[in-house]
Amino acid sequence: MSAIVYESVLTCPHCGFARKEVMPADACQFYYECRNCQALLRPAPGDCCVFCSFGSIKCPPMQAQQGCCE
Repeated sequence: MSAIVYESVLTCPHCGFARKEVMPADACQFYYECRNCQALLRPAPGDCCVFCSFGSIKCPPMQAQQGCCE
């Protein structure tokens, strides 16, 4: 099994601004405010968190294939 990565680059779908963020190890992050345009990001339908929708790497629970928020 690969090591779990706790940093992901979130990219705003509205303005394209990207920023490296630290993901919570054992929880979903449902909201994220873009630091550039202040858009409030929410997960896409079927995704558990903003990192799974807009991040360069899925959240730690999904990386571990445990599912998220179950």
